[in-house]
Order: sequence, then structure tokens, then C-alpha cells
Amino acid sequence: MELRLVGPGPYRATRLWNEIIELFRSGMPLRKHRCRFKSYERCFKASEAVDWLHELLGCNQNFGPEVTRNQTVKLLKKFLKNHVIEDIKGRWGKEDFQDDGHLYRFPPSSPLKPYPKKPSCTKEVIKFPDWNEPKAGTSQEHILVKSVTVNSEMWYKRHSIAIGEVPACKLLYRRELTQANIEEVWKSMTLSRLQKILGLDSLDEVLDTKLVNSKHIVQNVYNVNKQGIVILEDKSKELPHWILSAMKCLANWPSCSDLKQPTYSGFERDVFKTIADYFGQMKEPLLTFHLFDIFVSVLGLLQKHSKVIEALQISCLLLPPENRKKLQLLVKMMARISFNKDLPPLSESVRTRTLMVQAFSRCILCSKDEMDLDELLAAKLVSFLMDNYQEILNIPSSLKASIEEHVVHLQRVQIKYAGADTDATFPAPSFCHQISTDEFESQRANGSQEPLEALLEEIAMNKEISVKDKKKKLKQFQKSYPEVYRIRFPTPEAEAVLFPEKNKQKPPILMWALKKPFQPFHRTRSFRM
Repeated sequence: MELRLVGPGPYRATRLWNEIIELFRSGMPLRKHRCRFKSYERCFKASEAVDWLHELLGCNQNFGPEVTRNQTVKLLKKFLKNHVIEDIKGRWGKEDFQDDGHLYRFPPSSPLKPYPKKPSCTKEVIKFPDWNEPKAGTSQEHILVKSVTVNSEMWYKRHSIAIGEVPACKLLYRRELTQANIEEVWKSMTLSRLQKILGLDSLDEVLDTKLVNSKHIVQNVYNVNKQGIVILEDKSKELPHWILSAMKCLANWPSCSDLKQPTYSGFERDVFKTIADYFGQMKEPLLTFHLFDIFVSVLGLLQKHSKVIEALQISCLLLPPENRKKLQLLVKMMARISFNKDLPPLSESVRTRTLMVQAFSRCILCSKDEMDLDELLAAKLVSFLMDNYQEILNIPSSLKASIEEHVVHLQRVQIKYAGADTDATFPAPSFCHQISTDEFESQRANGSQEPLEALLEEIAMNKEISVKDKKKKLKQFQKSYPEVYRIRFPTPEAEAVLFPEKNKQKPPILMWALKKPFQPFHRTRSFRM
């Protein structure tokens, strides 16, 4: 009866709903029961349904052990309302489901929810603006660069492959990027990265990208303090001071307590109730209504820890700054309370961690319209946030680095050579086409073959350099590019043609070489005394 993991994608909540209904109808034990001296075939008690469904939800990764019995009862109430089940007399809709011995049965047909029609989508999330267009009322003249002749000696010094005369080139001055341009780059590349992580052809099925504010993304990345908490420009959107004081009191308990605070029994419970009431009266959850589907879709990655962390990091960047700051402070407080052994119990019947999930899950994530599984999905997400809030509520460093690098490139002056159709502009990372290693090596070899052959020919035919220098350069070229060298000089004879041997005359025989060897000195009579 195990519920399989439903991955990310559109209509994930509907897919989960239909999956649970099918498993519940096929796996729930049915037997004969008596009620008021009457027997009923193929039915079950309400308490039996709660036991069976609670076990099903608790042992599966789509929901997990955080699902409480009370949440299971609420789900069965929705089953009764949607005619997934009916009471033994055929009543449903307005009837109330309780965890008791009342008898229920399955109707002849189960109303599975239909999937909405798939909207047409494209793989490109957002097109980059064209900043090459000239400004109105201004002209952008291309600056011609003087042709430069690069010989082989300069090539060796620069370790390049430039041969012969470099063609005239043009400097293309980029139009200065405005803050709005940079924000659009952030939006496009952020959504492209999220789309790639989720493995979707388009985000249109889970997110209305037109509602994503690019300014919010940039503010959430750069307007932060040393702790990574968002700094709001509009101070009127900050949490009230008394709520912040209450949250700090419980988060840092008992070190925050002082003589000014009451010391009566149950003080911490009253503080917690004040915080829960404040967040419970919000009209919209912190993760906003229009982001509900994207967060539900991200929950389908829970088997891949690193991916779900990055996906949640990026999704939280889409929040309005005031929502992101409240989420950071609230989840941090919830995590500290859950692991604080010095804090007295905040409930008589529910353990502290479960209480945190029950009290704040709905103010963090819920749907605009009454959804069938929003409570269970919100509980799963909040539990994961509490366990990994330090990573999730940080800025994704790899995404930030890649976007900043791309912005710098767009602001850099570009060079265009004569005859080139387009300037050398890096495409957006999301639209790069990956090739195999063999294909890359093949392209690299074919692309550099012609200039290398030209360089070798220039060295071989250059009559202005000495024979010694020519041999030295050829030897150096042969060592660096043996394949190219072998094609030009397949045999030693082909290389020898460049260096014809000259007739060397033997030096004349010296007369002194024919004389006898040196004789030892002999004393003569003239030296006699």
C-alpha cells in the first residue's frame, strides 16, 4: 500500500490527490459490520479508515511521519465532501466525518479530479533584451583599428596562432546597462536555472512568470545584513517591535529573560500564543498564493537533497523582500524552539516540533482556493524548512556568480572582425548546447589546422632568418604540433630540401705539417767551454 513518490511537475497536488484515492479504494479493508441490529456488507468504521490512511501517509516520502492523526481526519472529511466516500446510508457532502465507529463505504465510482488542459509552452523562459540597438538621437560609430602584421617571432612570444596580416576589426561599444536591464538578466537566468533543476520544458505550467518581480530578486540578493537577513527599504513593512521581542524571547530562551519580564507559570505559552495569533491572521501566506504550485512541485525532489535545497533557495528569492524577511525570522525561531531542551513544553498533548508545524504551516504555505492536500503539503515543506533553514534561506552562490559574470560580459567592449556576421557575445547559460568531448576535440583540431599549416609554411619559406634560427623554430614547432609537422614534412628528405648542402673545400696542406717531428736538443761544440 506504499504511495510512490510523485516527482516535480505541473498539477502535482492533483496527481497526489488521485493517487491517494486510488490506493485508498484499492487497499482499505472492507468487511461486514452491524449497526443498530442491521448488517452492512463491504464497509468500514471511521476509526479504521483513520488508522489505515494515517499509516499510508506517514510511511511515504510525499508526506512523511510529520502527518498527524488530526490531519488525517481532516483529509477524510474532504473525501466525504468530494464523494470519495459516503456514509452507510449514502449520504455525503454536508455530513461531518469524525474519528469514531460510524460506518462508511465507497460509492460505485470514485470522482478522480481531471487534469487541466496543458497550455502551450516554449523552452525559452524569458528573452534577453537587445542592448545593441542604438539610443534614440545618438549615433554609434565603429572605430577602425589599424592592421597589424604579426610574424612568427611574435607568435612564439604570445603563444598564439596569429599568422600574417590581422584583418581590420571594429570595436562594438555596448549600450550602457540600466538597473532595469540588470534586473531582467537576474530574472531570466534565475527562472532558467529553476526550470533546469525541476526538469521541466517550461515553468508556465507551475508559475506565472509575469508575476515574478525582478526587482525583488535583486533586493533579496544584495540588500542583506551580515546574518543574511533581508534589509527592507520600506520600514513600514517590518514586523512590529512587540512581535520581534516575543520571537527573540522564545528563540533565545532562557538567556533573553530579565527582571522586566513576568515570571509567572505559563508565561512562555502566552508569548507563543501571541506570535501564533499574529501570523495566523495574515491574509496571504508568506510564500504567496501565486508561488504555491512551484513550491509544491519542488517537494517532488525530496529524494535528491542537494537539488531540493537549491530549488528552494531559488524559489525563496522570488518572494517579496518583506515576506522573505518574515520567513527567515519565523523559521529560525521555530527551529530554535524545537531543539531547545531548556524551554518548557508549550502544549500538554502535542510535542513542541509538531506544535510548530501545526501552528505555522498554514501561514507559510497554502493555496488561494481550498485545496485538498494543501495542509499535508504545507506540513511537509515546513518540516523540511526547519531542518535545513540555514542552507535554504541563503543566497545560492553558484547562481549569483554566473549571473554577475554574465552581466560583466555584457558591459564589456566587444571586438568584431571584418566579415563576421555577429559579434562575439556569450549566449545565456540556459540556452547553451552541450556537445560531447569527441566532438569538441574534433572541432578544436579542425578549427586550428589551417592557421597552424600557414604558420609552418611561413617559417619554412622565410628567407630573412638564419638557417640556425629556422632549424630552431622548426624543431620547436615539431615538438608542439607533431601531426601538422608530419603532414608538411612526411620524410627527412622533404625537410632536407630546405637546407641544401654546400661544397666544402678542404684546407691546403701546410708545409710545416710535412716536416719531421721535433727533435730533442743536442749540445754542440760551440757551447763547449
